[in-house]
Amino acid sequence: MAGILTLLGEGKKHSVELKDYIRVIRKRWRVIVSVMLVILAAAALATAMSPKVYQAQTRLFVSTSGGGDSGALLQGSSFTQQRVKSYADVITTPSVLDPVIQQLHLGTTAAKLESQITATVPLDTVLIEVAVTNADPRVAAQVADAVGKQFTITVAELESVSGNASSPVKVTVVSNPTVPTVPISPKPTRNLALGLVLGLLVGLALALVRDLLDTTIKVERDVQDLTNVTVIGGIGLDPDAVKRPLIVQADPHSPRAEAFRTLRTNLQFVDAANHPRSIVFTSSIPGEGKTTTTANLAITMAASGVRVCVIEGDLRRPRLLEYMGLDGTVGLTNVLIGQADLADVLQQFTDTNVYVIGCGSVPPNPSELLGSTAMIETLRQLESRFDVVIIDAPPLLPVTDAAVLSTITGGTVVVVGSGQVNRDQLATALRSLDAVKGRVLGLVFNKLPTKGADAYSYYRAGYTPESPRQRAKERERATT
Repeated sequence: MAGILTLLGEGKKHSVELKDYIRVIRKRWRVIVSVMLVILAAAALATAMSPKVYQAQTRLFVSTSGGGDSGALLQGSSFTQQRVKSYADVITTPSVLDPVIQQLHLGTTAAKLESQITATVPLDTVLIEVAVTNADPRVAAQVADAVGKQFTITVAELESVSGNASSPVKVTVVSNPTVPTVPISPKPTRNLALGLVLGLLVGLALALVRDLLDTTIKVERDVQDLTNVTVIGGIGLDPDAVKRPLIVQADPHSPRAEAFRTLRTNLQFVDAANHPRSIVFTSSIPGEGKTTTTANLAITMAASGVRVCVIEGDLRRPRLLEYMGLDGTVGLTNVLIGQADLADVLQQFTDTNVYVIGCGSVPPNPSELLGSTAMIETLRQLESRFDVVIIDAPPLLPVTDAAVLSTITGGTVVVVGSGQVNRDQLATALRSLDAVKGRVLGLVFNKLPTKGADAYSYYRAGYTPESPRQRAKERERATT
């Protein structure tokens, strides 16, 4: 038999596909929406708290005086385009801004006012566009107007070659500033749109990271990435399982009951040539549902005419008899230490072909008892009297009882609780069986989600037997 350790090392790998991202979105949509709303709210709050900034603009036209012939005009135009780039830098110098500050009594400095003024030159033009920003729209308009007027004076002074000669360069205000009514910042529509996009991206990233960091096993594909051990059954999650653990009796036509029948069928075809007469049911950690799986499977197998013996092999925290409503005064431990015979401890479950052996008195040395010669002899006697013997064993990780039992039985079935056990725990559990050369018959998925992205489908829609009430409704609908 190929070692489980080898199988663990050679587990199948799959590439991430579009459907994987869609599954993550469906599965983690609450995280995505929550992050998006938080970032959107932060963007809205930042927008509301940001001070409003207004912008006023003025436009200046730069020209030169020259002769009337075309050569002189072309030369003057070329001269102006070269000079106008330098003029744009002059606008934000103290020679222009200091007079503006004094004129408007702004109470600031040229360096601070410079940060509020932007001068640009459109390509291949002799225009200078001046934009002034301020929290007060009137101040922005006043500064823009004053800067335009002062700049015309400053240029005339700079370009004057002598005190008597006029400047060859003339700056004209061609567009006077107006008081702005709409702020340029903040922009609520843009900020909220950016917040929405950023929230979606961060939410998706967080959802993907959480999915990658989540090592719990939820669906069959998670097991396929870990080991090649066959999954022989899948049982859906039932929120009322605690109230009605024996679902095959409480609701025999339910999807979960049908899932146990499917498990029974699949188990019959596991190594049909060397079919095991005794099977250990265990799990990696407590709470994965191995006991309810054992009880329901036994009842299902008995319904097909098989004589089944169920042993409460969990000598530490026995629960099987509690679920099945049987007496636990004497049981397996009493047989193993010679205090009782098998006939004394076998209990028939209702009127079925299921016979149950309880735990009995809780011993101080469960592992030694379960691996003893008396246990082997007892198991062989039961195999000769029943078609199949099922042992409900403790989890593999806390104790070694199940691993010990796997060495004296025909095989082991590991129950995997969806969303309860992680990859490392299952891998360690399988390694413990491999270490003792235990035969793993397969894995049974339990508590599979029935809703959401990882929902487990039973493929039984329309084939479930109808209740009397449903049949009455159908007859009534047919006659009307």
